[in-house]
Formats: sequence, C-alpha cells, structure tokens
Amino acid sequence: MKLMVYIQMVNEMSFFLAPIAPVCDAQGRVLAKPSMVPASAATLNQVYRFIRSNEKLELLTRKVRSASDFGAAKKELLPFVTPCGTFEVRKSSGLLALSGVFPVDVDKLESEEEAADLRRRLFADPYLNARLVFVSPGGKGVKAFVPYPLEKIGNPAEDVPVFIRQAMEYVHLMYDRPDSGKTAGVDVSGKDLARACFLCHDAEAVLR
Repeated sequence: MKLMVYIQMVNEMSFFLAPIAPVCDAQGRVLAKPSMVPASAATLNQVYRFIRSNEKLELLTRKVRSASDFGAAKKELLPFVTPCGTFEVRKSSGLLALSGVFPVDVDKLESEEEAADLRRRLFADPYLNARLVFVSPGGKGVKAFVPYPLEKIGNPAEDVPVFIRQAMEYVHLMYDRPDSGKTAGVDVSGKDLARACFLCHDAEAVLR
C-alpha cells in the first residue's frame, strides 16, 4: 500500500533512450536495436523539466521536424517514456508499478497555433484534470497525461484500458473537429499499458 501511495504522488514512469524501433541501413542491416530496457525511472516533474529546458532535446526536436522523413527521424532520434508506469522491459508483462497517469494524444491538427490553443484547453479542462500537457514532436498535435484512481485498479491489464478509453472518447467528443476523419484527431490506436510516448521540446509545456 505504501508503494502505491508513493507512485500515485510522484507519477513515476520509465524513461527510454532512442531508438524505439530498429535502425537499418539501405541494405536492411540493423545498425541499432530498439530500446526495450529503460535507462531510468522518471517522475512527472522530471519529464516536465526535460521537455521544457533540455538543450539536447531541443536540438533533436528541431532535427526531427526538419527531416525529410519525419516518422523515421522521430523513431530513430527521440527519447520516450511509458506514461502508464515503470517497466522492467517495454511490454505489458514487464510492468513493475502503475504511475496513476496515462497518455491521450490528439494528432494532425491544422497548425502549430491550433496545437498551442488545444494544449491550453486540455490543461484547463476540469474533467480531465491533466497532469502534464505538451505539443507533440511534429508541432501539430498535443499529448496529455491524464490521471486515474489507482485505488480502483484490480487487474491493471483490464482496468486501466477502461479509463484510457473513457478519456479518449471524452476528448474525441469535446475537442475533435467534426471533419477530422480517421486520420486526424484523437489517437485511439493503442491502450496497451506499455504504450510509449515520444518526448520533444516544448518551452510552453504545462504541469499541474
């Protein structure tokens, strides 16, 4: 019980160095294996400070946004976290402890200005009560780390995805544009406990 109270207070998660997927050369030879074992644990406060002020992350974010292949650059260069908790290895069965937060992504907005406005609106939403909100690596999306009640979790693999789905449905209803379609808006692609979230520089990220 003491451990769960501690985790709920600090919202601790695993921090991973890049890359998130294998890096291969033109001939398909693997140059770098994917990062499956965390480099460290990180509190929500540490993630927030890293996003806002880490100079290396700022340089990496600029490099990714200017890359000809944004998706490949993001996977190869950016560090990431598992917001749902700490893990021995990056898969659901490797869960060590729950964090009390999960990620909600809103992707492919029209502009950086729209992303900045949505960052403000999601953070101000009293229902979500988001702990951390920042603009995503591409600059036209937003990531929010949303809390859930740890005391209501019996089976993490079954119970946490319920809260994730409810939050996604709420954000879709309240914030998606009617014409967003399937390729934009709330990312509902995964509710896995080990779901990764890329970190990027955002000097205006907000923390509660």
